[in-house]
Amino acid sequence: MARLTFQRLDRFSPSFWALIGLNVVMVALGLSAALYMESRGHIVTGMSNQIVWGLPHVFAVFLIVSASGALNIASISSVFNRPAYKPYARLSGILAIALLVGGLTILVLDLGRPDRLIVAMTTYNFKSIFAWNIYLYSGFVVVVGAYLFAMMDRRVSQSKTTGKVMGMTAFVWRLILTTGTGSIFGFLVAREAYNSAVMAPLFIAASFLYGLAFTVLVLVLTSRETTEDLMTEEMLGKFRALLIIFSLALLYFTALFHLTKLYATKFHGVEAFLLLKGGLYPLVFWLGQIVIGSILPILLLVFRGAGVDGRRTITIASGLFLIGGLAQMYVIIIGGQAYPLNLFPGMVVSSSFFDGQIGHYWPSLPELLLGAGGFSFSMLIVVLALRLMPFLPRFYRQEPEEMTQ
Repeated sequence: MARLTFQRLDRFSPSFWALIGLNVVMVALGLSAALYMESRGHIVTGMSNQIVWGLPHVFAVFLIVSASGALNIASISSVFNRPAYKPYARLSGILAIALLVGGLTILVLDLGRPDRLIVAMTTYNFKSIFAWNIYLYSGFVVVVGAYLFAMMDRRVSQSKTTGKVMGMTAFVWRLILTTGTGSIFGFLVAREAYNSAVMAPLFIAASFLYGLAFTVLVLVLTSRETTEDLMTEEMLGKFRALLIIFSLALLYFTALFHLTKLYATKFHGVEAFLLLKGGLYPLVFWLGQIVIGSILPILLLVFRGAGVDGRRTITIASGLFLIGGLAQMYVIIIGGQAYPLNLFPGMVVSSSFFDGQIGHYWPSLPELLLGAGGFSFSMLIVVLALRLMPFLPRFYRQEPEEMTQ
């Protein structure tokens, strides 16, 4: 019989130190890139008047969506009363906060004049989903932080009611948060590639998948450092099944989104652009999101090996799901803006401001460094948290003699 305790990450192997060092370098490069774009202006990026959200937004939205899904395990444990997931609930919470902070850091540094963030935080237009998202994002950190306190404080954790209430609050908040993020695009009626109520459930399904993939990868990495098997064979099977279910759900909502668009004749142009004739965007969609990021990892998980092979398979599949997630965000965010605005339906529009023309975008190096820097910042927050506080499970096996005492 195993008794559950929790541990900090006390030992770092040379390879893990190298990984930390790489993340530190990426954060420094990301900050340098943000300073460079701030001093030179966005003219040094690939963004333009047609495509105002570039590669940093792809990373940012991907991390924010993943943050919501990283809370999966904690929610399953407390809201749906599945004790098998309880050992991973603490890690789930801190990973959710770290991913959200990393994503928001990218957004703040990419906006230009980050010193004016205080204006955005004190002046609201509640007709805009962006204003609501400021509350949703900051509230998510507070709610999950309180949830972690309820799990980790010795006295508070004794109360099942408190844990249940905090777990339910965090679960509802994360659903609202992801709905808000998806609604940023769903409410944009001017962009034909967006403007769909399916965006919200599509983003929720994406968050489930990407958040769990991040959790699995962190558990694999920390298992090597602790030299302990943090994922039992039973949990490995549960995570594998959840990944398959979430990926199929995301494929379903992706298909539903495009079929809904194709039903209306006025959207045939934008769908043909994204799926067939848009150059890079159909390639990223079919090869990046569907083949590499969905079908291939699903097949790997279905025809899995046993033991070490099974762990290697779920690790590779999780990585592929995350690659597919970045591809999905690239097509939604960049591809959706590249298709021209339909300013006057039924009319041919031309002007010196490139109205009616396909927008061209190629990400610049500073954009890539800023996005990757935000990702590395999230990973450093996780490592620091694991080093300082007991977020990782430890399964202490009791000997028969101990059990009889």
